[in-house]
Amino acid sequence: MSQTDLFAANSQNPEPAQEAAALRALLNRHAHLYYVLDAPEVPDAEYDRLFQRLQALEQAHPELLTPDSPTQRVGGRVLDSLRAVRHRVPMLSIQTETDTTEAGARAFDARVRRELGLAADAPPVEYAAELKFDGLAISLRYEDGLLVLGSTRGDGETGEDVTQNLRTIGQIPLKLQGEAPPVLEVRGEVYMRRDDFERLNERQREAGEKTFINPRNTAAGAIRQLDPALVAARKLSFFAYGLGEVQGWALPDTHGAMLDALQAFGLPVSAERIVGAGAQALVAFHQHVAARRDELPFDIDGVVYKVNSLALQRQLGFKSREPRWAVAHKYPAQEQVTRLNGIEIQVGRTGKLTPVAKLEPVFVGGTTVSNATLHNLFELRRKRARVGDQVIVRRAGDVIPEVVGVVPTVLAPLAERAARTGDEEAVVDAAAQAGPTAIAPRVPYVPNFRMPRQCPICGSAVVREKGEVNHRCSGGIVCAAQRKQAILHYAQRRAMDIEGLGDKLVDQLVDGGIVRSLPDLYRLGLTALAALDRMAEKSAANLLKALEDSKKTTLPRFLFGLGIRHVGESTAKDLARHFGQLDRIMDATEGQLLEVNDVGPVVAQSLHTFFAQPHNREAVAQLRAAGVHWEEGAPAERASLPLAGQTFVLTGTLPTLSRDEAKERLEAAGAKVAGSVSKKTHCVVAGEEAGSKLDKARELGIPVIDEAALLALLGLR
Repeated sequence: MSQTDLFAANSQNPEPAQEAAALRALLNRHAHLYYVLDAPEVPDAEYDRLFQRLQALEQAHPELLTPDSPTQRVGGRVLDSLRAVRHRVPMLSIQTETDTTEAGARAFDARVRRELGLAADAPPVEYAAELKFDGLAISLRYEDGLLVLGSTRGDGETGEDVTQNLRTIGQIPLKLQGEAPPVLEVRGEVYMRRDDFERLNERQREAGEKTFINPRNTAAGAIRQLDPALVAARKLSFFAYGLGEVQGWALPDTHGAMLDALQAFGLPVSAERIVGAGAQALVAFHQHVAARRDELPFDIDGVVYKVNSLALQRQLGFKSREPRWAVAHKYPAQEQVTRLNGIEIQVGRTGKLTPVAKLEPVFVGGTTVSNATLHNLFELRRKRARVGDQVIVRRAGDVIPEVVGVVPTVLAPLAERAARTGDEEAVVDAAAQAGPTAIAPRVPYVPNFRMPRQCPICGSAVVREKGEVNHRCSGGIVCAAQRKQAILHYAQRRAMDIEGLGDKLVDQLVDGGIVRSLPDLYRLGLTALAALDRMAEKSAANLLKALEDSKKTTLPRFLFGLGIRHVGESTAKDLARHFGQLDRIMDATEGQLLEVNDVGPVVAQSLHTFFAQPHNREAVAQLRAAGVHWEEGAPAERASLPLAGQTFVLTGTLPTLSRDEAKERLEAAGAKVAGSVSKKTHCVVAGEEAGSKLDKARELGIPVIDEAALLALLGLR
């Protein structure tokens, strides 16, 4: 029986204090499993249920609220400023080895052996090697196992109190596990995962807001926010790697054992670490991590070597406030400065037009980069990027290289020197410190790039919908850049239902120049298909039969298959019902299109623009000439349909009708089929194993019918 089950079994009528304590322990355990071990035992919904129960208890009994309660990770008052904190044990930096070859590791080992006075034939020194995270160094102070203070590194002597911000980070325990010492200061790194960074920037782009330069600066900026709710929204992470002040705890003998002990306290420690003997172990670790650097879910800028024995660390001591027993061995920088030579347009599979920077080739992130994305016109303008500028380019992991900013005017001479000396990283760091206000030139910004009005691939009109940041090609089915996507959409089951026409086959047909447009599909022959890689004659014959069968379709399926932006299945059915014939849809004005149920200005404009393109009309004509056909009828008044204006929801498995068949019959009768039950639902059709939708319908008092009643309602029985 799981701990969740045990809690449920033993919490029928517990005392509030006992229940709150049990909930805290259970939620903290599940949080550790989820955030630190990446091994959750319960679904999110169950965690949320327990969390809400604890919240309710604490609201009803405020005296039960404790500092280690999971509810204290969120919220917190907005501060006026950050309080200064003096570190009991200074947070010192370590020496950086910039020679990115194996010579850097061997030089460190040689220095350690020399400082220890070891003879050439003495046994090798044992080292601990770990990752050098690209984030913000922080200190966590635990007293009797409870987190009481979190602070930034600052100048090493004095930092800032960011406790309430650090509480929002799931990996940081509010209470240590096991027998914690009276005082334990843990040093570590707050960082941002690449996927969280990309999601954040995508949200910013969609909202038309400023995007962030890199995960490191984003994490550092977030930690110093005055509102913890903003910090929580950034989705930060944490790794522990060292100690500050310790009271009442006998330290382990080695650095590696110390990290194991921190892990046992419930703190996250990176698994990418080793203990090994001599320089060769360090070289092997450096090379191993370099090979896996792009696979890591977060940024690093090197690895760290430390003498493993804490006794030897004390013997080696410090030099210029840097430990002699540790060094950071760097990798090539993931941000560099180069010249923006030009801007070209790339058309994606969905028709999105992306400005691409043509760069003076620069080595960044382990490879030579000559192209980088600028995302869209509005982001390009926000970054004030112009052809001829010195720009900062970033490449990390498998993320597409991007231009993240322009070198500030005040740093331009430094950038020119960097181009000659190769010290671009100094410019990147200086630009980050200068801040966004320094990036804007002191003269008015005049763009020297314009988005094209016609698609550079097919010549179709380029459109940007109101409220959208992206420009798109309206060509769709005739645009070579969108060809594969258009074919796959056309062939899908809910459109023309061409079985056997999948991704790999479409790649072969398009890349081989066999299919250049949708009508070409119906010109395929058995010999040409059978000659394709991994295409047997039987498979080719089956595909040809599927293509032949697809010629007999319905107007809604055909409309949906054309892939017109914003025209989904439901809209295609509404259009077919309203107009009855394709030609009427193609010739409709925007005003006439707006008369269709659920068609708004965006959909009407998209439809009108699509059919205003002569080559789109020609493609439709060729498809009809190839034999694609459907039954057409007179325009229908939706109001005259028997179920017009009613909303139905389907749930469970019906005896004879599939979900799609039931949906089609309801929509043909004028009904709208929704995915969830609400107060606006008129009726729920329930089959076997109906779930929460049925419960919701009963709760709201909405009529529930079975398949037999549905067929009778539709006049089919």
